[in-house]
Amino acid sequence: MNGLIILNKSTGITSAKALYRVRSITRQRKSGHAGTLDPAASGVLILCMGKATKLVEMIMDQPKVYRATARLDVTSESFDLDRPLIPVDVADPPTAEVVHDACREFEGEITQVPPKISAVKVGGVPAYKRTHRQQDFELKARPAMIYWLHIHSYAWPTIDFEMCCGRGTYVRSLIRDLGESLGTGGCLTSLVRRSVGPFTEEQAYSLDRLEAARSCAEYLIELDAARALLVPDKLIIPPRPD
Repeated sequence: MNGLIILNKSTGITSAKALYRVRSITRQRKSGHAGTLDPAASGVLILCMGKATKLVEMIMDQPKVYRATARLDVTSESFDLDRPLIPVDVADPPTAEVVHDACREFEGEITQVPPKISAVKVGGVPAYKRTHRQQDFELKARPAMIYWLHIHSYAWPTIDFEMCCGRGTYVRSLIRDLGESLGTGGCLTSLVRRSVGPFTEEQAYSLDRLEAARSCAEYLIELDAARALLVPDKLIIPPRPD
């Protein structure tokens, strides 16, 4: 089996465990995923099977589209719901116009500091392990690209938005930094990855659908077809929602 499987990963499972499940279904041991999704996040997870593992880096370089919700009246150590929520007193909640203006400032090339509860390695050790051990360390700011950021709705304290971003962008960091710019809190409450380059959630199969499939021909994007969709150095950036 050589090709791609577009998995619709559910919440509550790690990307690694989702891959192990697919290996047991397909019996293909040589495989890998192109870009981790946190257990609390759902959506498009690209699985590269057999010789398609050579496409992992090319796929990871493609823009990703996320749909997310966040609260601006709270924060947490992880900037999501994995850690206890900490109330943030906001005497004068920002208006919709102020929030829209602030979001526009994050479009384009930016820098962001990854969350300390993340897999970013410091001295060869993942940051989340150093945080768990209560070690003192700092993470350096790194470049990120936000191609567009679209607000679907905002009603204090909740914001519902969609964004297209480049490799290595942390949505949790964006929420934290947005909150800082607004003088509010910032905590991610839900996250769905809608697409990676040309591969979208409409193409994605759940684990249950994969198990029920009669053959891999139903869900496998063959290697040649996958290569045709991935032109080297060409980024596929979806349009901003209307």
